[in-house]
Amino acid sequence: VQLQASGGGLVQAGGSLRLSCAASGGSRGSIYVRGWYRQAPGNQRDLVATIDAGGTTNYADAVKGRFTISRDIKKNTLYLQMNSLKPEDTAVYYCNAVTKARTYWGQGTLVTVSS
Repeated sequence: VQLQASGGGLVQAGGSLRLSCAASGGSRGSIYVRGWYRQAPGNQRDLVATIDAGGTTNYADAVKGRFTISRDIKKNTLYLQMNSLKPEDTAVYYCNAVTKARTYWGQGTLVTVSS
């Protein structure tokens, strides 16, 4: 499974961005959870949001009510709509796909929120 993340950029505090993560290869049915994680400089990689095969979502407390994870099954693409962005949301955002065999990661896309 190959994952290609896009949509990052520079935005002012209070603004919005939408990240995308296109998946290719593998078997769609083999992926049972997809998610977004982020890593700020000097920090560990932290969970942002996940969505499972049944559509159940899970969010980190820091982004609840501001971020929305979704997917387009036909396009095999994962999205993260980020609203009311804060400077502390600045990080490299990574998408992943979890299968029974292993977890796959995209290359990351940088989100910078200026105050």
